[in-house]
Amino acid sequence: MKRYPPIPAVADASEDLLTGHLWLLELIDGWHLRFRMADSGLIRFGDREAVYDDPDDLPDAYGHAVRHVRERFDREALRSAVDDVTDVVFFGVATGRRRVEYDWERLPSFLGHDVWSETAGSFRPPDAAEAIFERLGLDPVNAVERERRARDFDPESYAVPSSAWYDGPAAGVVVRNKAGGRGVIRRPERSTSVDRGTVGADLVEAAATHADRERLVRIVARIKDRGEPVTVDALTERAFEAFLRERHRLVAENGENWEAFRPEFRTRAQAFLDDAEAG
Repeated sequence: MKRYPPIPAVADASEDLLTGHLWLLELIDGWHLRFRMADSGLIRFGDREAVYDDPDDLPDAYGHAVRHVRERFDREALRSAVDDVTDVVFFGVATGRRRVEYDWERLPSFLGHDVWSETAGSFRPPDAAEAIFERLGLDPVNAVERERRARDFDPESYAVPSSAWYDGPAAGVVVRNKAGGRGVIRRPERSTSVDRGTVGADLVEAAATHADRERLVRIVARIKDRGEPVTVDALTERAFEAFLRERHRLVAENGENWEAFRPEFRTRAQAFLDDAEAG
């Protein structure tokens, strides 16, 4: 599966980057995720370094994004659009807590930014990639600006704008042209304050924060929208995936085993469904 090339700083990019009309995309502070659909309809995923036959082998923080893609990706739309579904590789961001505390209820679990064609040996232009992701049921990375004339763009004086996904500055912007050139402008100070009180030895407190009644109600609604049964296992896994998405890095930095948190999530899911049945 095609690997995504590293993106240099705009100052280090090729001289022809700042030509024609530019697209400026918000740089999302998450994890790189790529995938391709097989003829059977199964989706094979990879991170920046490896491709996995079993999506469960991906690092734990990817679970939320993998579920999101598998549930929303319109396989039939892809089949109708191309002769060979295996020709296309999709690239994007598995959104999760690294340095920026996004508004997790607003931010999709996956945002797509590039589409590669093996036959053409090239990436689709940014406007085409945006339309492709939308057609296939996935959200593209948001464009800060579209079709800005390169001659009117000065990267040295450019101020990174606010993020579309939380009340604060974006991590940066990716500058794209339609010939495939790309470069990044990062905000120098992109870390936000870290609330370490939400993880730690107190498993009950962590589960109470990330599997409260309001959140479980929203998860149940999403399960029902898909026409699936609301079970303890389904509720537990989705709540636990959301926890890993938002706090995986903090748990890992504290040297803790996040699997130790799962039983408490199951206890809360069971109690929630028992209360719903009794009520």
